[in-house]
Amino acid sequence: MKDANTQKARVSASATFWMSLLVSSVMVHGLPLQARANQVPSKEAIAKVPPSPFSLETPTDVPSLAVTDQAPPEVKFQDNSSSPLGWTGIDVESGFSPLERTCSMSQRINSLADERLNAECEVNKVTSIAELTSHTREINPNLVQDTVSIPPPTISQANPVESFAEIPTLEVPSVAELSSGDGDGDPNTPMSQVSNVTQLRDVSPGDWAFEALRSLVERYGCIAGYPDGTFRGNRSSSRYEFAAGLNACLQQIERIITTGGDGFVTRQDLETLQRLTEDFKTELASLGTRVDKLDGRVAFLEDHQFSATTKLSGLAWFDMTGATAGRNVKVEAINAASPDVRFAGRGADGRPLVQEVENPNITMSGLTWLTFNTSFTGKDLLVTQLAAGNGLSPANQFASAGLFNTFGTPFLDQTAGPNNGFAEVVIHDLFYQFPVSKQVQLVVGPRVNWHRFFDNNAFTFFLTGGSTFNSNGTTVHDPIDRGSGVVALINLSKQFDLHVGYLGENNEFLPAAFGFNTSSNPSKGLFSGTNTITAELTYKPSSTANIRLIYSHNTLDNNGGVVSAEPIYGVADDGQGGRIKPATVNAFGVNFDWLITSKFGIFGRYSYASTEIDPSTPGRAGGNINSQSFQFGLGFPDLGKQGALATLSFLVPFDVLSGRRFLVAGGGDGGTQYEFELTYHYPITNNIALVPAFYLIGNANNFDSNPTIYVGNLRTQFSF
Repeated sequence: MKDANTQKARVSASATFWMSLLVSSVMVHGLPLQARANQVPSKEAIAKVPPSPFSLETPTDVPSLAVTDQAPPEVKFQDNSSSPLGWTGIDVESGFSPLERTCSMSQRINSLADERLNAECEVNKVTSIAELTSHTREINPNLVQDTVSIPPPTISQANPVESFAEIPTLEVPSVAELSSGDGDGDPNTPMSQVSNVTQLRDVSPGDWAFEALRSLVERYGCIAGYPDGTFRGNRSSSRYEFAAGLNACLQQIERIITTGGDGFVTRQDLETLQRLTEDFKTELASLGTRVDKLDGRVAFLEDHQFSATTKLSGLAWFDMTGATAGRNVKVEAINAASPDVRFAGRGADGRPLVQEVENPNITMSGLTWLTFNTSFTGKDLLVTQLAAGNGLSPANQFASAGLFNTFGTPFLDQTAGPNNGFAEVVIHDLFYQFPVSKQVQLVVGPRVNWHRFFDNNAFTFFLTGGSTFNSNGTTVHDPIDRGSGVVALINLSKQFDLHVGYLGENNEFLPAAFGFNTSSNPSKGLFSGTNTITAELTYKPSSTANIRLIYSHNTLDNNGGVVSAEPIYGVADDGQGGRIKPATVNAFGVNFDWLITSKFGIFGRYSYASTEIDPSTPGRAGGNINSQSFQFGLGFPDLGKQGALATLSFLVPFDVLSGRRFLVAGGGDGGTQYEFELTYHYPITNNIALVPAFYLIGNANNFDSNPTIYVGNLRTQFSF
């Protein structure tokens, strides 16, 4: 009996013990669960704690009007014995531990209902996405939409600038700055520590974060993608690039929630966005730091810029040139004076006077251009170009009167003024270009460069291609180089352009004291001196080919009673040493360039001109000097290096077809001068280039009896 009572007491005590233990478990684990179910997490807690894929709790500081209704998640129970995690494991589907399962299902449902009710009661407490992501900074989402293309530094001294939009440049952070965490670009700065190796990886297609952002982008239009509104990102991006896209989605979704715009934001998307924000909080914070630094740099540049409307660029050249011939060279001149002041004349027999000159010495010279491009509206362009140089190329030593700076003379081995060899600052270009309509632009000014707008060629552009005066441009159409007047640039279609212009002579090379620069001289004016009317039609059959048809009607002033301007290479009189009236010229030409492959192209020109000679002496018969010129060449782009260009060309600058008797210089003994030119433009950097060139001149000055002349030039070119 005692044993029975003892056994009964033991059973009772055991039952009491286990009951107490059960009650304690319920009190310890069940009640806190209910408290947690009814507790609304604070904004700080939401911002600091990343959402778990196993959690049933959702941010409640979101207006219910912007959230779609979702059914409460189903709570599932499982046998503890079958759980691979044992009695302390977490049910992956429900998120509850076994001890939490001691609550009844009704208690669970009530708890979830209370949680949802509490969430809906918080409708007046709207928390913006910006508050939930305290490390983000608002930036323009277009920064991740657009692609900014900055061409390498280019020189536009000879070709017209179609719009001022091509002129401004943008200072951007260096690669080192974009790669460093703090944006200062110092490679010696220690790298910040990372807590996970994933922070060192790019975000690739297939990663959860990549696909999650892609889904948000396509659903809410965070980033402007393709015309159909889709985002087709299929390339890996750096974490900073990814953060920029994420920031755009943060702002877009915040706008939807705040303004109640079209569409709804689901809880699932908010949780996804919250998790992404937490995973990339370092990069989001860095975006703000970089924007701050860029703002500071922009402010500094604005305070220290040269001008708010003007951009300054420059070019500088060093030229080393040598010229030689096997023996003395015949030139038509009254003496063997300096080639820039040689004059022509006839002897008692009426024949042109001829001299012989010796080989010159090697020279080294320099030339600088400073260009100020100014815009007042963003679509117009005021160009002011200053120049100074001291070049007097030794090849000129072999030139007859009137042929100064022609054959074998490097274009950039020159003096930018009338006093050759003296480095005087002169106004090289001065004109204003502005749009009249979408298809028409006008260029007007007192010193307009004819070669900017007419007779261009991709392979003879003076900065990169053929480099002599004869090769850079036509030897027939342009008697003035620069002048006062107007040029109309008309875009007829994608394939056709028309340029038409009138210019009166105003050339920095010609001294006004000797009657030149007639447009600014009151005795001649804009229309009574040397002038040209030019029309050029350009046909572009493809993106790699151009064909230009040119017509010029020129008036050549009779300076000193003779004529010496293109198409006359030399000096013309009445054939007997007498004076002539101003001459008129009609010239026709064709110019083409064709890049056949990416590594090979061809180019060429042909021109024909007829110059009317009208003697001033009564009763003396006049006539015409008919002449032609032509050039054909080969171009080899990127030869040896990207950006390099080699050219080889053959040209005849002045072939007299008839009327040789009117030439007191330039006619020679009936021969035809020809030239071979080989140049190689080799860029060392984007701003420095070496340009070696070699020229061979046969039958110089149209004398068959003259020896062959050899000219070598080495040019160092700087752009800034």
